[in-house]
Amino acid sequence: MIEAELKARVHAPEETLRRLNERAEGRPEVYRDTYYDTRDAALEAKDEELRVRTIHGPDETRTLLTYKGARVDQESGSKPEHETRVEDAEAVHAMLRGLGYVPAIAFEKRCRNYSFQARGRHMLATLVRVPELDGTFLELETQVEEKDVAEALDDVREVLAELGIREGDLTREQYTATVKARRLAQAANS
Repeated sequence: MIEAELKARVHAPEETLRRLNERAEGRPEVYRDTYYDTRDAALEAKDEELRVRTIHGPDETRTLLTYKGARVDQESGSKPEHETRVEDAEAVHAMLRGLGYVPAIAFEKRCRNYSFQARGRHMLATLVRVPELDGTFLELETQVEEKDVAEALDDVREVLAELGIREGDLTREQYTATVKARRLAQAANS
C-alpha cells in the first residue's frame, strides 16, 4: 500500500485543533523515532527509509518497524510503506545494528492523532510538534493502492481545506532533514 500523504505548516493551530476535534477524538502520543541507514547512506541515496518508532500513549507503549520505499509521487512525497508492530524495541535496534545499519538520526515528535472517515476513505490526521523545530505541522494520510494515489491526494487536499489549510501551507519539508540541518547549524555556532 501507498501512504498518500500531504503535510502542511499550521498557522492557526487552535483553529485547526477545533476543526479536528469536531471530526474525531484526538489521541495524544509521543513518538521517539530512530532512522537507520548504512554507513555510506545507501538508503537515503535510494530515497528509502528504515525506522524504529516507539509510541508512548496514554494507555500503552508500542513499537513499530517501518520500511518506506522510494517516492511514487514527487509532489507529495508519497511512498510505499511496510510496517509491523514489534514486541521488543531493544531487540529490533540490536538486530538492525547487527545487520550493519547505523542510527542516522533520532528525534521526538509530539503528536495528536485523529482517525476518521472522509471522502469515502479512512484518514489519519496528525497534528505534530517537533521540539527541535519551530511551528506546528499537520499530516493527513490515507492508505491506497499505487493506481489510486492521485485521486486520494485530491481527497486529502479537500479535507485539508476543510481544516483551514491553504495550498500555500503545504510543505515537502522532511523532519529528518530539517532536524539534521538544525543540529549541524547549532554545532557550527558552538
